[in-house]
Amino acid sequence: MSTLVERALKFEETSLKALTTNERIIISREAKELILGLNEIYKEEKDPAIMDIMKRLTLIKQKVEKRLKGKPTSS
Repeated sequence: MSTLVERALKFEETSLKALTTNERIIISREAKELILGLNEIYKEEKDPAIMDIMKRLTLIKQKVEKRLKGKPTSS
């Protein structure tokens, strides 16, 4: 359990500046994997600290995915 939490905390420290598209995809996938893993732990323990980590990771994931999708083209 603690290794997953440590990975999540280390993941939060990664810089999101000047990323390539491939790096954004990798970050998005890693965030999803961490969130799902933490969710399994949260289901058993109901620790609010784990929920806070999941929320922060979700925000990072949303920012990266928003940038991946790009601006909508106007017709």
